[in-house]
Amino acid sequence: MSSKSRVARTAVAAGAVITLAAGLAACGGQSLEEKGGGNGKGAGRDEIVIGSAGFTESKVLAEIYSKVLTDAGYRTRVQTLANRELYEPALEKGQIDVVPEYASTLAEFLNVKKNGTKAKPVASSDIGKTVTALKKLAGPRGLKVLAAGGATDQNAFAVTRKFAAEHSLKSLSDLGASKQKIKIAAGEECETRVFCKPGLEKTYGIDITALDPKGVGTPQAKQAVKDGTDQLVLTTTTDATLGNFGLVLLKDDKKLQNADNVLPVVNAESAGDKEIETALGKLTRTLTTEDLINVNRKVDAERLKPADVAQAYVESKGLVKK
Repeated sequence: MSSKSRVARTAVAAGAVITLAAGLAACGGQSLEEKGGGNGKGAGRDEIVIGSAGFTESKVLAEIYSKVLTDAGYRTRVQTLANRELYEPALEKGQIDVVPEYASTLAEFLNVKKNGTKAKPVASSDIGKTVTALKKLAGPRGLKVLAAGGATDQNAFAVTRKFAAEHSLKSLSDLGASKQKIKIAAGEECETRVFCKPGLEKTYGIDITALDPKGVGTPQAKQAVKDGTDQLVLTTTTDATLGNFGLVLLKDDKKLQNADNVLPVVNAESAGDKEIETALGKLTRTLTTEDLINVNRKVDAERLKPADVAQAYVESKGLVKK
């Protein structure tokens, strides 16, 4: 999932990045120098580290990337980090080599990182123009943006069916007009990301009184809304378990979110190999939005492990040798 993420950084986030560097070393993570740099399979390299955010879809996609690259002859490892604020700096430094990303969300993340919170948006519903803008922002940071595919995921917001019925809610505009005080269950980064708390307040006039940092679309976040502790949850359009918690999505009728096509982003020096681009390109062309929903369901509803779901997926699509 998208989730199908996903910008201004706080001092806390900066401190978290410092903590991450130490954590990666403690967990066996290596700097680019320790990996040996260089291109090509095993050219002085230890392994390809695939980064994952802390939500289901990202975890499964990272495992799928791992299976595909292993089949292509690389030794791989998946490193799960909480959010983009942590894994993107690690990607720049070569502490991780590859991440499954979302074009519009990453473009705006890097845009704000370079130009500040008042930067003119560069992402849109035009995926071609969005990827072009993303490449311009990513290149100077040592990142290589690979081709986008047809699979998309967007950030989305949900409430309980009961809450929606009580306040006649079908859209986020309805929620703003209702004047309800809203506590939102989301990741900590929601506080500053333009698509989340700031955007909900500015675009929709939603009165957000508090942020409950339970993560993006996690069971804990959805349960908090189901229980009434929170009123709104940040999730994704490919969330396959909303019904299990009695939740419904509110329409993003003013298009706060841009379409987010899935695409790989790599550290250009440590993972810029043509072989990596070719292997991941075949996967990207195969992956569909329906596939994202299905793999999310297998993990979140059927309780299968992301690695097992990934293995079954790549085998079913003929992406690896059985």
